Amino acid sequence: MSSTKVVESKTGDQDVKVERGISQDEHARDLDEKARVIDYKAGAVEAENAEHNMGVLEAVRAYPMATFWAFIMSFTIIMESYDVFLCGNFIALPAFRQKYGVYIPETDKWVITTAWQSALQVSGQLGALIGVFLAGPLTSRIGYRWATLTGLMLLNAFIFVFYFAESLPVIFVSQILEGLPWGIFIANAPAYCSEIVPIKLRAPATQMLQWFWAIGSIIVGAVTYVYNPVLNDSAFKIPIALQWIFPTPLAILIFFAPESPWWLVRKGRLEEAAHSIGRLGRRSRLNVNENVAMMRRVVELEKTEKEPNFVELFKGTDLYRTLIVCGVYAAQNLTGNLIANQAVFFFEQAGVSVNTAFALGLITSGLQAIFVMLSWILTSYLGRRTIYLWGSAFNVVLLIALGIAASVGASVAASNAQASLGLIISVLFTLGPAPASWVIIGETSSIRLRPLTTGIGRASYYVVEIPLIFLSSFLLNPTGGNLGGKCGYVWGGTGLFCFVVAYFFLPEMRGRSYREIDILFKRQVPARQWKKTVVDVQDDE
Repeated sequence: MSSTKVVESKTGDQDVKVERGISQDEHARDLDEKARVIDYKAGAVEAENAEHNMGVLEAVRAYPMATFWAFIMSFTIIMESYDVFLCGNFIALPAFRQKYGVYIPETDKWVITTAWQSALQVSGQLGALIGVFLAGPLTSRIGYRWATLTGLMLLNAFIFVFYFAESLPVIFVSQILEGLPWGIFIANAPAYCSEIVPIKLRAPATQMLQWFWAIGSIIVGAVTYVYNPVLNDSAFKIPIALQWIFPTPLAILIFFAPESPWWLVRKGRLEEAAHSIGRLGRRSRLNVNENVAMMRRVVELEKTEKEPNFVELFKGTDLYRTLIVCGVYAAQNLTGNLIANQAVFFFEQAGVSVNTAFALGLITSGLQAIFVMLSWILTSYLGRRTIYLWGSAFNVVLLIALGIAASVGASVAASNAQASLGLIISVLFTLGPAPASWVIIGETSSIRLRPLTTGIGRASYYVVEIPLIFLSSFLLNPTGGNLGGKCGYVWGGTGLFCFVVAYFFLPEMRGRSYREIDILFKRQVPARQWKKTVVDVQDDE
């Protein structure tokens, strides 16, 4: 027996009907496939509705271990933060300057030359730039857990090079090597954190990255403040050795962490994905199979025959998504981040004493950690776009004010005003643009291309940061531009540019499922219309 399937096509102005026979078995299989798709879509809809209806506290109770594992993965960022701020503080550390610097008779000070100052601060970023390009393909192939474990073991080895270095060129090379695993951590952490938690926890889970960045700077600030009076090699050798505290304990914890269920679904490992979801949440509060179905629905929407590759990031709607991630990452360096990263040296150039500069640097880091926690609440309830835009606008005003304070002439009041504004800028940066950007980075990319998108996005961060480090060092250094607080004019101008671009092109993704985000990008909805655009729960595009 056979049945007939009629397929209609159109050629010119005429309808042409093409008939072909298919067996009864094939017809039955078609019906079974349709029924199966309907069944798993029903479960997907239920799971998505359940996530939308959860409050923040309910989401924490339903997914307690997801919160814990996001915390652990975010902890890897502390190592890049520690080392970035360590090199920045070494430039202001008397023992380090006496060993590796040059003497300036006019100021009666030892100073690391502008070229080496910039080189030391850029070396880790050069390594991380290579690392993020390795992270995408590596994570797509072996998963977030094993890629992160590989980075932790490499970091353990590379710290030896830094510790035993006796010259600036060797320190430079050691920082490039340490940067390789940093690139893996910074590419993987926001993607992993955004994938293991429900919608209502995506903001705090990804913003923990900024919190740990602040914690890293607190530890560095405390250590270098204690060793600031020491005038022998232990003043910088001990802070270097303290890096070994982190990798091995973290590697043990991450070995036992669940793999991202989204990554497992992408690989077709549905049973393992269900097991992973069960480990992340309470089985009594969620339906594991419905959650897997929700993930399958999104993965099927994005599915192609090709393996994910970097070329796809620059095609179709994925190009827009890639540009958002790259732009948000790059903007971190253009809206006050470089002042925050060089806070101690900035305070010195503003005219305060060395001890006061280190104390202010430590206070800045402590306030940053507090303000990041406040941003968890603001971003969860007010939205990513709102916090990002208003935070950026306020930062621009403060940066211009910093430039004005430095232009009124040399005085104690002017120095105090510059130091105060530098502290406020560094702190408020972690209330608005910085933490909001991590959420945007974690949500914007498609599930299929997420490891590659976060990698290329972080690469854009380093591509922008590396030349700007040289510029920033030149602007601040007494042997360079010696602008001090007048650099606020420069960063105020770049910050204003970032604000204008974000206003027109940054959409609001608060409360959106990954399916809804995919659909809104495919529909090419203008960024300012996202908040009021309704996506039906049954839509598949």
